[in-house]
Amino acid sequence: MSPSLDLQKDKTIMGHDLPTPEPESPNRPRKPYRFSTLCATVENPAQKDQFGSSSVPIYQSSTFKGVGGEYDYSRSGNPTRSHLEHHIAKISSAAYAFAVSSGMAALDVVLRLLKPGDEVIAGDDLYGGTNRLLTYIKTHGGVVVHHVDTTNPESLLPFIKDGKTAMVLLESPTNPLLKIADLAKIAADVKERAPNAIVVVDNTMMSPYLQRPLEHGADIVYDSATKYLSGHHDLMAGIITCNSDDLAKQMGFVINSIGNALTPFDCFLLLRGVKTLAIRMDRQQTTAMAVAEMLHRLGFKVHYPGLADHPGREVHERIADGYGAVLSFTTGDKALSERIVGATRLWGISVSFGCVNSLISMPCVMSHASIDPATRAARGLPEDLIRLCVGIEDPADLLDDLERALLEAGAITVSAGADEHAYVRATIQRQGAAISRAVEKLAFNENAARPLENREWFVSAPGKVILFGEHAVVHGVTAVAASVDLRCYGLTSPRHDGKVGLNFADVGNFYHEWVLDDLPWDSVTSVDLGNEHPEQLDQRLVDAITKRALPESIEANPMAKGASIAFLYLYMTMAHGGERPSFNFSVRSTLPVGAGLGSSASFSVCVATALLLLHQRIDLPGLPPPTREPHNDDPGHIHVSHRGRRAIPHTIAEEANRWAFVAEKVLHGNPSGVDNSVAVFGGALAYTRPGFARKGGMEAISGFKSLRFLLTDSRVPRDTKRLVAGVSAKKLEEPEIVGRILEAIQSITDEARRALSDPELSREALLSALSALIDENHAHLVSLGVSHPVLEDIRTKTIEHPYRLSTKLTGAGGGGCAVTLVPDDLSDSILDSLLQSLSKKNFVPYLTSVGGSGLGVLSPHDPANYGDGPGSEPLRAAFEEKTTAELADWAAKRGRWMYV
Repeated sequence: MSPSLDLQKDKTIMGHDLPTPEPESPNRPRKPYRFSTLCATVENPAQKDQFGSSSVPIYQSSTFKGVGGEYDYSRSGNPTRSHLEHHIAKISSAAYAFAVSSGMAALDVVLRLLKPGDEVIAGDDLYGGTNRLLTYIKTHGGVVVHHVDTTNPESLLPFIKDGKTAMVLLESPTNPLLKIADLAKIAADVKERAPNAIVVVDNTMMSPYLQRPLEHGADIVYDSATKYLSGHHDLMAGIITCNSDDLAKQMGFVINSIGNALTPFDCFLLLRGVKTLAIRMDRQQTTAMAVAEMLHRLGFKVHYPGLADHPGREVHERIADGYGAVLSFTTGDKALSERIVGATRLWGISVSFGCVNSLISMPCVMSHASIDPATRAARGLPEDLIRLCVGIEDPADLLDDLERALLEAGAITVSAGADEHAYVRATIQRQGAAISRAVEKLAFNENAARPLENREWFVSAPGKVILFGEHAVVHGVTAVAASVDLRCYGLTSPRHDGKVGLNFADVGNFYHEWVLDDLPWDSVTSVDLGNEHPEQLDQRLVDAITKRALPESIEANPMAKGASIAFLYLYMTMAHGGERPSFNFSVRSTLPVGAGLGSSASFSVCVATALLLLHQRIDLPGLPPPTREPHNDDPGHIHVSHRGRRAIPHTIAEEANRWAFVAEKVLHGNPSGVDNSVAVFGGALAYTRPGFARKGGMEAISGFKSLRFLLTDSRVPRDTKRLVAGVSAKKLEEPEIVGRILEAIQSITDEARRALSDPELSREALLSALSALIDENHAHLVSLGVSHPVLEDIRTKTIEHPYRLSTKLTGAGGGGCAVTLVPDDLSDSILDSLLQSLSKKNFVPYLTSVGGSGLGVLSPHDPANYGDGPGSEPLRAAFEEKTTAELADWAAKRGRWMYV
C-alpha cells in the first residue's frame, strides 16, 4: 500500500497546527494563527518543495518510479493531493482529510460504511442529490432510511436505536430552506443512545471557515468543494474529514479501491481557491445579509439565519461563526417566482452555489427536481421557493438587479406617495389565484385567454374482465384481461358561476357542488403542460381534499367519497395558467359498480379524458369519414384503431391512460395499471408485473376473437386488499405449495394466449380449450383461498345439467363477480333458463361480449351532437334520466363516436 494510505504514518503529517516562527519571545508568546492566515498559508513541514516554490507544484503523473518510495500510483497517492489534504485537515480541525472527485462522490464513500439492515436517520430537507442517493441505497442496499425534522433534536430520539442506528446524516443550515440543526445536541444524544452510530454532517453550506462540525461531536464531515472551498466553479471536488483512525482507514481503503480520488490538476486548482476562502466568504455573507434584509423589508418570507426572526438563529450562532451566503424566499405563487428568476440579469440562473458569481434558481424545478412533488410537499418544500446564492459582485449592483426583477415580474410596486425608488410588496390573491389573468397567460406562454367552453363533452370507457391470472399477477404471473361491452359514461355540461358539480346517479344518487375558490389550492402542486404526473401521489393534496373539501354527508357513501377525491385530485392537479373551468360532471354506468369488472378504472378514464379536454391539455383530431370502418349496421359508429397511434408521443389515448392511472392510485393505492389500460385501449392484453424473473410490461393480444360471456354479480362486496394480503401471507407460510400454484397459473395464461392468438385454431377448438383452462384456473384460485360460497354457488348452478358451462371467479374474488364462457351453439332457451335461475337466487347476470372498443368520445366536430345544430338539445337532462337498461342504446344514437 502507498505510504499516503498508511494512516498511522500519515497522522504525523496531517495535523492542523501550523508551526509558528521560532524563537518566541518570552515576553510576548505567539498566538495561534487565525483562520484567514491558515487558509492563505499552504505549508506542510513534511513536504518541503526542493525549489522553494510558493505555489504547490502539480505532479501530473500517474506513476512514480522506484520501489518502496513514498508514492507509486496516483490513484493511491499523489504529492499534490497530499498537500491539499494536509491543508484541508489543518483548517477543518481534523486529523485526516480526503479529496475525491465530487461532493456526491464524498457522500458515496461515506455511505459505503453501511451494510444491509443498517438504519440511517437523515433530515427531511436535504439536497436533491443526497435524497436520490439515500433512496438508491434504501432500494438496492437493504438500508432503512428515516427522514425526520432535524431542527427538533427530540424528533430523532424515537429512531435512535443501539445496535440498529448506524448513521445520522445532517445538514445545517439545510439546503434550500436554511433550517438549523443543533449539531452538538444531536451528536451528544446519538452517542449516549447508540455509541457506535456515526454522525455525518454535510457542511457545504458553511465551509470550514464558518462551521467545523468535528468540534461539535460529528464523526465525519464532508463538503462539496465545488462550492465555497473552490469558489470559482471551475472544478468538481469533494472533501471528507474525520478524526477517527478506524474511519479514516475504512474510507481510505474505499477511495483507493474505487479510484475516485481527486486528480492532481484539480487538487492544484482547489488549493488555489482555498487560499481566498475567508476573504470571499466575508464579502459574500455581508451582501447576503443586505439582500435578506431587503426582501424581508418588502414583506417576503425569507429563510436566512442572520435575520432576527429566524427560528434557528440562536442555535446557529452557538455552533457557527457566520450566517453564510445562501438564502431563499417565497413569493406565494410559483408562476410569479418563475418570472422573477427569468427577469434577473446579473444573477445567473443555475444550480449550485458558492461561486464568486451570484446565482438564482428555483430548487423544485432545478436542484431538487429529482425529489417527487408529493415528497417535496410532505417535507414542506414550497414550489414557489427561490434560492439566492450571493457572490462577490458589488452589493449595490446585486440589490439593484434583484429589485428590478421583482418590479418587472409584478412582485413589488411603487409605494403610494413615495419617490420612484420606494417599493412595497404587490398584493397577490391567495389560494393559488394569479396576480392577474393576463400575467398568468404570459407565464405559461399563452398570449390570449382561453375561450369559454360551451360544449358538452360526452365520453365513455369499457369495463374489463380478467380471464386468467388474477391474484397470481401480484406475484409476477402473467394475467390476461379484456374489455367488456359494459361501459361507464361521463358527461360535462358548461356552467360559468365559479362552481363545479359532481353527480353519481348510480352510486346513491350522490350530488355535490364546490365553490372553486374554496378548494384547497394552497396544497396543490400543478403539473405543467407537457409534463407527466410524478410516480408518487401528492399525499398532501389527497389529505387536504379529504379533510377540507368533502361534505360530511359523504361518509355514508364510501364509493362516492373515493370517486370524489379522485375527481378533485385530477381537476386541481391538471389546472394551469390560472384557469379553473366551471362545469357539471355527471357519471352513469351500465357496469355493476364494485363487482370487480373495472368500474373504477372506466370511471377513472372518463374523468381523466373529460378533464384533459376541459383543461385544454389535449386536442381531438378531426372526425374520420363516416364511410371508414363502419361498425355493424350503424354508419355513425366510427372505430379508429389504436394500432400505430399508440407509438405517437402524447396521443389522446396515452395521455388519458397516464392520468387515469393517477386516479386509480387515488382510489386503490397501488394498482397494476391493467384495468385503466384495458379501459383506454380496449381489446385484450397480457400483463406481467415488473420486478420478477419474467419480462414485465403489457402486450396486446393480436387477433383476439370476440367471445360471449355471462358476467354474474354476486352482490357480495369483497375486500381486495385483505384478499391480496391473504395470498401473500399464504405464500410466506407455504412457499413451495403456493409457488407450484403460481407456476400452474402461468402455464394456463401462456396456453390461453397461444389459443387466442392462433389464427389456425378452429372456433370449436378455441372454445373447448378456453373452457378447460377456465375450470383449471378457478381450481387454483380456490386453493389460494380467494373464492367465496356465493361464487361457488354461481359456479355450481352453471355447470349443472343442462348448462354444463365453465365458470370462474374474476378480480379479487371473495364475492364480486363470476365469469361464464358462453358457447356459440348454446340455445337461447337454455341461456334464458340460466339467466332466470341466477336472478331467482338474487344474483344479477349480464350477457355481454369481450374484446370491444376502448375509450370513446362523442365527436365535437359534428354540430348536431352538442347543441350547436338546428333543433338540438343539451344532453344532460336525458342522460341523467335514462334507466341503466336504456343508457347504452341512447348513447350510441347520439351521433358519431370516436373510439380508441
